[in-house]
Amino acid sequence: MSFTLNDLPLREDLRGRSPYGAPQLEVPVVLNTNENPHPPSPRLARALADAVAETALGLNRYPDRDALRLREGLAAYLGHGLSAQNVWAANGSNEVLQQILQAFGGPGRTAMGFEPSYSMHPIIARGTGTGWVSVPRRADDFRIDTDAALAAIAEHRPSVVFLTSPNNPTGTALEIADTERILRAAPGVVVVDEAYAEFRREGTPSALTLLDGHPRLIVSRTMSKAFALAGARVGYLAAHPAVVDALQLVRLPYHLSSVTQTVARVALDHADELLGAVADLRAERDDLVAWLRGHGFAVADSDANFVLFGEFEDRTRIWQALLDRQVLIREVGPPGWLRVTVGTAEETAAFREALLAATGR
Repeated sequence: MSFTLNDLPLREDLRGRSPYGAPQLEVPVVLNTNENPHPPSPRLARALADAVAETALGLNRYPDRDALRLREGLAAYLGHGLSAQNVWAANGSNEVLQQILQAFGGPGRTAMGFEPSYSMHPIIARGTGTGWVSVPRRADDFRIDTDAALAAIAEHRPSVVFLTSPNNPTGTALEIADTERILRAAPGVVVVDEAYAEFRREGTPSALTLLDGHPRLIVSRTMSKAFALAGARVGYLAAHPAVVDALQLVRLPYHLSSVTQTVARVALDHADELLGAVADLRAERDDLVAWLRGHGFAVADSDANFVLFGEFEDRTRIWQALLDRQVLIREVGPPGWLRVTVGTAEETAAFREALLAATGR
């Protein structure tokens, strides 16, 4: 007897949906998931291995349920006068966002985002039974039209507002004054997703500067990108201690393993080394933007470690032509556009060569 997903008593709002997922293909040049291309050094790998080995001797015991030492380290890294009481950590920033929606969203409540943006925001909203309101970004530069945002907030009164700075997939950063205007208007919590914060151009402020005086502001971060720890799955947020208290009402017990906590603490101890490539990646990004524009492509201004470029009548054909040349990028964002992660100099050179061949330029 055949039995499929449709035969299960699945929630009706999940029928016909597809799970999130970027292609995972074995090719020499992988530039589709915004990873840091520089792995930990052998010295750091040994430090991680030694720390994990020591932790392994206590794996018969549950981990620190509140990850207090890790939160202390994250607070020290962020600065701005934050303490462990202002910080919460989980398995990647996606779990952080899920916990936020579990605590502040849910059936009968609404979350709002400004799209194109991070596709997991509406997916997590749907998974938590939270309604989703999408407000379009400006078509010319992919920035948020703040007046339109304020009108949408007044109309829908969302419990959660998602802002993304730098925005994924466009790379655009949000002006701090616009963030503050939205904060003042929003009736619920405002989440500023800063997964790519470390890659912003010099002088671009973080929403962390607004935490004092805005108790409903949440700033989410990750160690997957600049810290080159995508495989470790560590995300975190900074907020008023009351927000952290609220998230502990919905977090699973012992949700962050002892091994994960150890790896993250060692990484923080070696932050200078892990973040050492950020300046190089910024420079590589800016060079790539200039090169793309010099060859006639439209390019969105980027404060992240990736670049959105176009416009193509058939972007799928271009994506496939690059893949045929062993270069994997991402078909994502508004129609006609593609996104490429900033890789090593060698990877970027391979991308440039493949793109010129694919487009005949």
